[in-house]
Amino acid sequence: MIPHDTRFDEQHQYEDTYAGLPVIEMVPDHDVEIPDAGAVALLISCGWGDWDLDEAFDALLNGVDTAKVPALVIGGWEDCYETSSEHIVGRLVDAAARFPGLRSLFLGAISSDQAEISWIQQSDVTPLLEAFPRLERLEVRGGTGLELRPVRHESLRVLRFETGGLPAEVVRAVGACDLLALERLDLWFGVQTYGGNATVADLAPILSGERLPALRHLGLQDSEIQDEIVAAVASAPVVARLESLALSMGVLTDAGAEALLGGQPLTHLHTLDLHHHFLTDAMAARVAEALPGVEVDLSGKEKPVHDWRYVAVSE
Repeated sequence: MIPHDTRFDEQHQYEDTYAGLPVIEMVPDHDVEIPDAGAVALLISCGWGDWDLDEAFDALLNGVDTAKVPALVIGGWEDCYETSSEHIVGRLVDAAARFPGLRSLFLGAISSDQAEISWIQQSDVTPLLEAFPRLERLEVRGGTGLELRPVRHESLRVLRFETGGLPAEVVRAVGACDLLALERLDLWFGVQTYGGNATVADLAPILSGERLPALRHLGLQDSEIQDEIVAAVASAPVVARLESLALSMGVLTDAGAEALLGGQPLTHLHTLDLHHHFLTDAMAARVAEALPGVEVDLSGKEKPVHDWRYVAVSE
């Protein structure tokens, strides 16, 4: 399975490392020492008043042997809470031939002090998959305006959408893609208030696993309907070949955990991530006891606020 960050579900800004590589930021009009472009991840971002994203991208194109670049981190662009990512997606696509070694790409490494996750204006990311057929890792932060069309991709091993509201159309598109090499799929569903309108029915093609023959990790997280998702997972064909499963960050209650325990065996898993949950102590103990050989993350027990249960990431 492809290496990944130890806490894969946090909103990393990727200032230090990405895809196992040290991050170096491209700063226009500064001499940035890059001893080996093939051994680093390069970060481009607007300077939040000091330079714009186009200047940072030009510095990358003009100052680096882009043929060697294995990983790119795209940080904030100007007025990212009002202006979509379409422009930078277009620039990446237009320059694709100059990045034959690109394998990992994060679009939207923007911290909450720059823009809340649901303020980030995304766009259609399908052109990235079409322009980079050898890309192995695509991660996107922000669900507003996010689009995806069904594609066939033979190299992608990690696909991750971090959102506070994941559009149902994107979920359905993921299920309609042929991703022959995909090992990790992580979806943050978020809340309806911010566009998270996917249903369990939208997940059916993913849960069947028919178009995901290499999948070994599945993350269906951060949902208001976490109990319904967990109940569907309990009988999903794809689960039998997973090594790790993340059903965390949402409003999981005892009802969902009961369905999970009553479903197919999970003892083959290496890890089961349920952190940020609303389980009683008794149910949490039952889950742990039922899976003695599995590393179960039951951290982050939350308490309802006047019967209101909340996801970990929304706005």
